[in-house]
Amino acid sequence: MSERGASWVDEALREHEEHTAAEHTAAVDQAAEHGAAEQGAAEHGTGGRPGSPSDREQQVLDRIDRARRRRPRIREERITMSHGAGGKATHTLIEAVFLDAFRNPLLEPLEDAAQLQVGGARLALTTDSYVVSPLFFPGGNIGDLAVNGTVNDLAVSGATPLYLSAGFVLEEGFPVADLTTIVASMTAAAAAAGVQVVTGDTKVVERGKADGCYINTAGVGVVEHDLAMGAATARPGDVVIVSGPVGDHGVTIMLARGELDIEADLTSDTAAMNGMIAGLLGAVPGVRAMRDATRGGVATILNEVAVAAGVGVVVKEDQIPVRAQVRGAAELLGIDPMYVASEGRMVAIVDGEQADRAMAALRAHPLGEQAAVIGHITADSPGIVLLKTAFGGTRIVDLLVGDPLPRIC
Repeated sequence: MSERGASWVDEALREHEEHTAAEHTAAVDQAAEHGAAEQGAAEHGTGGRPGSPSDREQQVLDRIDRARRRRPRIREERITMSHGAGGKATHTLIEAVFLDAFRNPLLEPLEDAAQLQVGGARLALTTDSYVVSPLFFPGGNIGDLAVNGTVNDLAVSGATPLYLSAGFVLEEGFPVADLTTIVASMTAAAAAAGVQVVTGDTKVVERGKADGCYINTAGVGVVEHDLAMGAATARPGDVVIVSGPVGDHGVTIMLARGELDIEADLTSDTAAMNGMIAGLLGAVPGVRAMRDATRGGVATILNEVAVAAGVGVVVKEDQIPVRAQVRGAAELLGIDPMYVASEGRMVAIVDGEQADRAMAALRAHPLGEQAAVIGHITADSPGIVLLKTAFGGTRIVDLLVGDPLPRIC
């Protein structure tokens, strides 16, 4: 174990002995915010069977797991930008306010779409709101982003997307020409995805009360297979697959704002993935779960899977596809590409015995040509995501703290 890793473990264990249960959660959050969590459990194999945590490391992992499983409670008195970043603050807000108030069996899985039984049909229902800034960016705009995002939420839930709604909140003074361009992009994206916008709403607010244009969409699809998918179904032996290079959208949005003196040949990866996903489901009955890697990126999805299924997730850094331009810009920005949003990429958990079949199905589609197996599900360290670094060490990949990339979708 490295000296830095050992000191992190010792510090965590001292905190474990000295603080009360309520202070534990704050200590874990603070450690993650200052990068201590990224030092992780350091190198494995220091004791016990190869690849398993030492006793001291296991105590730290157990402590983090206990902190995560405590009843969520919002400590802030007012909403902050972190509550919309897809990380720890977002999860706490959803579970402590919305899930607690609306709790029911259809909502509790917290998947990208709810599964509904209507008559003899099995339907999926999802909704999303889009507040991206800027409204127009390389590779797309808020309009096609809204359509593609909603289509993808239905598709990763195993549904065939059919119908969308579109609600607009427009600011007084917003150019009609810009609105026309946005709507035209939505029309083209819907046609490409094979869906229809069948209902909607428009509201106008006073100048200065919005940021030009916000869009809310809802989507309905039909589930035509018998697979029971979801993050909670992951099991040891499954593999973790990403459908292509990650982080393109988030970094593109940051550079498009023009606030940073960084130039890169990047465009958003926004795209509807329902065609690619239909091919995967048709070829591979062992798909356990799928998520589109939007807010919070791949790291957030893997943490959600680990907690929901009570399993460990191990991924290898050098197997995660990241474009050189994205990696370089992310390093300059001081962010990890694993936390950066994509809008045309998904993470799939697949039966390990069907990994080759899944890779072939994904790579047969243009959006999946660079798909990669990045890790696997394990029974060790339940609830924890571990990253095998390119330097041979291991670190914990926790949920995102703060909001390094605000308003990216």
